[in-house]
Amino acid sequence: MVEDELDRYWKTVVNTIQDGIMIVDTHGRIISVNKAFEIITGYSKDDIIGKTCDVLNCNLFVMARKNKGDQWCVLFDTGTMDRRRCTLEKKDGTLIHTLKNASILHDAKGKLIGAVETIADITEIIEKDNQIAAFRRELRSKDGFHGIIGVSYPMRQVFDLIENAAQSDAPVIIYGESGTGKELVSQAIHEISDRKKGALVKVNCAALTESLLESELFGHVKGAFTGAYKNREGRFEKAHGGNIFLDEIGDLPLSTQVKLLRVIEDKMIERVGDSQSIPVDVRIISATNRNLTKLVDEGVIRKDFYFRINVIPINLPPLRERLEDIPLLAEFFFRKNQLKSGKNIQGINNDTMDALVNYWWPGNVRELKGAFEYAFVTCQETMIKPNHLPLNIIHKKTSIEAGKKPSFNREEIKKIELIETLKKTNGNQSEAARILGVTRVTIWNRMKRFGLYPDRKNPL
Repeated sequence: MVEDELDRYWKTVVNTIQDGIMIVDTHGRIISVNKAFEIITGYSKDDIIGKTCDVLNCNLFVMARKNKGDQWCVLFDTGTMDRRRCTLEKKDGTLIHTLKNASILHDAKGKLIGAVETIADITEIIEKDNQIAAFRRELRSKDGFHGIIGVSYPMRQVFDLIENAAQSDAPVIIYGESGTGKELVSQAIHEISDRKKGALVKVNCAALTESLLESELFGHVKGAFTGAYKNREGRFEKAHGGNIFLDEIGDLPLSTQVKLLRVIEDKMIERVGDSQSIPVDVRIISATNRNLTKLVDEGVIRKDFYFRINVIPINLPPLRERLEDIPLLAEFFFRKNQLKSGKNIQGINNDTMDALVNYWWPGNVRELKGAFEYAFVTCQETMIKPNHLPLNIIHKKTSIEAGKKPSFNREEIKKIELIETLKKTNGNQSEAARILGVTRVTIWNRMKRFGLYPDRKNPL
């Protein structure tokens, strides 16, 4: 393609580019812009050509003038500007975040004649980054504990147990119904323990057959069984120096229980098909949704194994026993789905929150998480309403029959929490305030509002 043909198509090429392009002379006057520039800034060619580029109020340009005095732009000293983030002011006065590249221009004789700048609008990216940062701050807020959301008394007890358990190397077992967050507890123990530099290796004991499970846990040597083409490291070796999380430990075969006893007692393993002992330094964290004492009576779990893994038990309450955490969890899952979906949904209306608090939640936190994933699919409005939730949640008859539990409003939840806390502190209002994270005056006001006067022989 010859030079005159290139010149002929140059404007078409420039106007096809999605980044804004601006050419200025040596005095900073704008002499040319492309279509993308007009779209990004809101200025038409007629608006902006002939004006100096400081009309855009670029924060980098302001700093350059301040630092260089008479020089209108530091670009003419440096020659280029590569991938610099800056803010520009659009015609309507709003600020946009851009990524700027710039370079000075010379004529055929090498004389400086101006500069060219390209700008990419990254406002949406910056807003997403800000949302993610806010979401991370929310995760670290006072209502959360290493990713576990809750302020209720039962959960604060769990948090205390997690902190204490993390300081020990003794086996921990986490009891809880399906969906209560047992894996999150294991993660929290790992993160605040001295073993956090090591790995947290997770194994689902119910997902594998007996032979595969032993190979997964302890590894195998070449030729140990059909398909064992080479030596393989097991999960315990991978967890050396860290923690291993054995989920659904109630489904562990008796033969594997015997081998795990040796690991707990001697800190040694043997790969399948080998007699050589391998030392491992691993802390065992297990979890189950089953009644292990009943399984011991049935002969499914060895008594000696039970006593070795049940050293530090942590009982996770079901969601129906910590109703005051539901609004916090609902807000958490709302923000998470809002960020992920990008939908313009502004919040949860009061009727929806009441429906969530009044539901029995047989699937616990996992079910609540799924409810918001469903709601973000069905909701085409600015607020999540009850009709956007799964039918079983808003069907009150189903909810009550499922658990035979009466519903509570938020005030009743606060009253129950206050009564339970005062019972535990023998009526000590200062201690109750400390546990609930409020002032003593707040405790007194709530007692007055709910008609609780222990000093007047009104039973708590």
